[in-house]
Amino acid sequence: MSSSPTRFDRGHTDDLMTFLTDSPSPYHAVATAAERLEKAGFRQVEETAAWDGTTGGRYVVRGGAIIAWYVPEGAAPHTPFRVVGAHTDSPNLRVKPRPDSGAHGWRQVAVEIYGGPLLNSWLDRDLGIAGRLTLRDGTHRLVNVDRPLLRVPQLAIHLDRGANDGLKLDRQRHMQPIWGLGEDVREGDLVRFLAEGAGLDAEDVTGWDLMVHSVEPPAYLGRDRELLAAPRLDNLLSVHAGTAALAAVATAGTTPAHIPVLAAFDHEENGSESDTGAQGPLLGTVLERSVYARGGTYEDRARAFAGTVCLSSDVGHAVHPNYAERHDPTHHPRPNGGPILKVNVNQRYATDGSGRAVFAAACEEADVPWQTFVSNNDLPCGTTIGPITAARHGIRTVDIGVACLSMHSARELCGADDPFLLANSLVAFLK
Repeated sequence: MSSSPTRFDRGHTDDLMTFLTDSPSPYHAVATAAERLEKAGFRQVEETAAWDGTTGGRYVVRGGAIIAWYVPEGAAPHTPFRVVGAHTDSPNLRVKPRPDSGAHGWRQVAVEIYGGPLLNSWLDRDLGIAGRLTLRDGTHRLVNVDRPLLRVPQLAIHLDRGANDGLKLDRQRHMQPIWGLGEDVREGDLVRFLAEGAGLDAEDVTGWDLMVHSVEPPAYLGRDRELLAAPRLDNLLSVHAGTAALAAVATAGTTPAHIPVLAAFDHEENGSESDTGAQGPLLGTVLERSVYARGGTYEDRARAFAGTVCLSSDVGHAVHPNYAERHDPTHHPRPNGGPILKVNVNQRYATDGSGRAVFAAACEEADVPWQTFVSNNDLPCGTTIGPITAARHGIRTVDIGVACLSMHSARELCGADDPFLLANSLVAFLK
């Protein structure tokens, strides 16, 4: 593996911080990525419309998922794809269908636990609310209250003397945020508040997909500012890197040997089983339609898929200085050591030896150092969209990412140089 990294560029990390701030929900992340791709010459195509196979960049949006691809000049119907896979969702607290609640003079918002968050990280934190409102005509409007609006207050230690010996939170009773005072709970208050802020008539709002987020902005951390503290690094760090890499390849003025693709799915944090998740048919349908739009046959589709490779990019665990015994003793990924290759022989990650070679070649081409992650045998290993993508579509998949601490916290931590190194390796892979 390379030991001499390419020149670091904090401009990329600065841009990531902007991306994170602009993307408090999967729907915002998709809109932000789409806007950046539009500036690189991509255009949106509707799933209900007929597609053509001409040269250029295109993307499809469905809810909190986006699939984007670039067809280079002279691409044959059987040209294989190079896919960067990621996910747009993060563990958090999501608003229930009847959100207005309260007790004892406090007005609260009823929330449901999404994914596997570190619940204590959401306590005593200033929270905003974001997502989308669905209107009577079926259209959607993004909303984002990015100011201190809600708070999940922790019980004072005087009333829970054993809190420091083991905090136990009841998901139903203890995680409901407050957002004001009042004896009367009036149904529809939250939606009316959000609709008015968006310039809408609340009577036109018939549905919503809303979630809370920390309003503390991303920040460099450490004596030398060598660390990045931010919300939603899992996994908007990879969505941002993939978007930047695809745009760079599409505007480089060269002709890639493959068709570069970004596939950013929703619902990874709860199993990917949805029409916008990696378990669904969205990626396969888009790739197939791309083949057929270029005049391809089923044989061309089979040839293209057989030569396709996917890098499933998601954050992984850096060695924790306070809990080193929880890590494999011979695999200690460190911040700013470059992207990590994730390996698990039980297929919790999809990497094998041939996939390792593909990733190593990309890092070597980009002059980027890289590391390997393996779980401690005594602990269960997490998983990603990688094995799902490999099994669902029959394409070679490699699991990679960036090492971080505090995964699934409301605020996570990674090396400030690693996002740039990841993006460089993805550019080399796609081109």
